[in-house]
Amino acid sequence: MNNTIYVRTLKRAEHTVFCVADGQKSYYDAQFNRRIPFSSGQQVKRSLLESLCEELNLIPSPTTFIFDVENKKNIKEAEVFGTCDPSYPDQLFGGWMKAGKGGKERTLKRRSPLSISAMRALHPLLAGMDSNKGEAGSFDRSDRPNNKVIIRDASGKQLNETEIETLLQIEGNADRSLTRKWLNPADRATGLFVMDIAIDLRRLFTVSLNSLEPEMTDATIEKLKAEGWVAGKNVFGPCLVAPVELRESWIKALAKAIVNWKITSNQARTFSLMDTLALAISGNANLIAGSIRAKLSEEDSNKANPIIDETLKGVEIFITLNAGGYIQTAGEKADALDKAEQKLIEMMKAFDYENRKNNNNI
Repeated sequence: MNNTIYVRTLKRAEHTVFCVADGQKSYYDAQFNRRIPFSSGQQVKRSLLESLCEELNLIPSPTTFIFDVENKKNIKEAEVFGTCDPSYPDQLFGGWMKAGKGGKERTLKRRSPLSISAMRALHPLLAGMDSNKGEAGSFDRSDRPNNKVIIRDASGKQLNETEIETLLQIEGNADRSLTRKWLNPADRATGLFVMDIAIDLRRLFTVSLNSLEPEMTDATIEKLKAEGWVAGKNVFGPCLVAPVELRESWIKALAKAIVNWKITSNQARTFSLMDTLALAISGNANLIAGSIRAKLSEEDSNKANPIIDETLKGVEIFITLNAGGYIQTAGEKADALDKAEQKLIEMMKAFDYENRKNNNNI
């Protein structure tokens, strides 16, 4: 069986804002002389992981915000750390990076088993932007009750609640939110967009025990062992493998999230369903690229036609009813996404995690 599952998703966006850090991000296509909107892979990943936690009915892992205070009054930009604990599904599947200030602690990093592309135009002629500078977005974590806010003075001492309240009374700090950042206004995006995911099954439910490039603290390792994670070894070296019960539950939630994620940072006035038109699944990266594509019109070089290829061997295509309004296809099904979800579950469950845990078939 292949070690990697490739998924290509085709979505339609209508007059919306993806709400990324610099407003509606875009890139310039030199061949077609157009500026094309896109959503970063990081934003797609966050939306997917939020859908995963929602399906499991779990609060996403807490985020720690560490602030320093300069000259006893100016709050500097925050350092932001995750938990580096794979017992949270968004951490296990999302990966992490924690590099402490000043190099006083070991850097912890885990490569995500999900490689996620940007969501970009299916073709430069099939997506575009219209300008509207009237609305702004936000990077908002204020809805999570388990955030940590740490403010430090110039000597590195952590302020207590009374000192923080006093600091926030100073002019310039009084109306400041510590768990929300405002983003610039943005243009609108419309068109057909495609994104790709590669699921590395070898990393999906394992965390490395390599002490030279640590992924976790010793305390986290002992905690996982107590929760039923089992020591093993795979192609990347010594590791811990998630217990079967956890895998069964999280595979179902991950499949649903991959099929049904939405960009959740849309503001009310720019909301779009971003409905999925088609989804392709394969173990072959080259074939997946050709399964959902576009082709220039032979009659008009300024026109491109979207194509869903239902004939490729080695690729399974799932086409929704909405696709018929935008693409010539005969394979639309009302339950297409349900079948795609089930296919992903079957492929992830079929992977021989246990043998790799026992050093066989590495």
